[in-house]
Amino acid sequence: MPTFTTSDGLALHYTDEGSGLPLLCLAGLTRDGSDFDYVAPLLEGVRLIRLDYRGRGQSAWGDHATYTIPVEGRDAVELLDHLGLKQAAVLGTSRGGLIAMVLAATVKDRLLGVALNDIGPEIADAGLDVIKGYLGRNPAVKTLDEAAVRRAEVMTAFEDVPMARWRDEVGKFYRETEEGLVITYDPKLREAVLGDGDDAGAQPVADMWPLFDALRGLPLCAIRGANSDLLSPETFAQMKVRRPDMIAAEVPGRGHVPFLDEPASVGALTRWLKMLR
Repeated sequence: MPTFTTSDGLALHYTDEGSGLPLLCLAGLTRDGSDFDYVAPLLEGVRLIRLDYRGRGQSAWGDHATYTIPVEGRDAVELLDHLGLKQAAVLGTSRGGLIAMVLAATVKDRLLGVALNDIGPEIADAGLDVIKGYLGRNPAVKTLDEAAVRRAEVMTAFEDVPMARWRDEVGKFYRETEEGLVITYDPKLREAVLGDGDDAGAQPVADMWPLFDALRGLPLCAIRGANSDLLSPETFAQMKVRRPDMIAAEVPGRGHVPFLDEPASVGALTRWLKMLR
C-alpha cells in the first residue's frame, strides 16, 4: 500500500497509476481516492494520482484540528514533492476544489491547471445543511443493501441512477459491523468542520472569491450538477463572467456531486486536458 509521511508525521495513502500528464485528484469532504473510480478509465494519457486525506480512506487519523483545508493543501504539495513532481493538474471534487483554489493562491507555480467538480467560491446554505445532517454520524440503517435503498430514496436530485451504482457508493461510505454500519472516516471530522456545536458554521467561512480569482491564468474547467444544492446557478453564472475562458459544463440529472463519468463531465474534462498538453 503506497504511503508517504507528511511533515507532521502522518502516513497518508495515495495511488499513482498510468503515465502522461500528472493529474492529482482531490476528493470530497468525507471521501477518498475512490471518488474517481468511475472517471478513471475514461481519462486518456494521464498519470492519475489520488490522495486519501488525513483521517479518510486508508490514511492515518491524526489530531482533528489538522483536518483543515490549508493543512490538506500542504499534504497535497508534499505528495507532489514525494513523487518528484514540480507541477500537476488538479481535479478537485467539492472539498478538493476548495483545496485547489487555496493552492492557486499560495503555490500557483505547482499547478498546470484546475478542474472544479460542483464547487465554487460560494456555498449554498441548502448544501451546508445537508452536510451538517450526516457529517461524522453513523447511519440508522444496518446493512449496505439498506443504505443503498435509502440513498436512492433521498438523492432525488439524481436521475436514472441504477441501484448497483448506489450500492457501490455506500460501499465507499460505510463498512458493515455486527453493530451496524460505521463511517469510513474519522468521526471527529465533524468537530473539525462544524466546531463544538451543531449550529456552528461549516468551513470555509471567509470570502472565497479572491481564491477563485487566483486561478487566473490557469486552464480552468468547472462542472456543475444541474440540480446541485451546493453550487447555485447564480454562483456558477458569476464564475463564468469572471472567467469567460473557463470550460463550463452542467450535468443534467445530477445533484451534488456528479459522478464524472457522465458524457457532459467527460467531454468537459477531455477538452480541459487538451488545453494542458
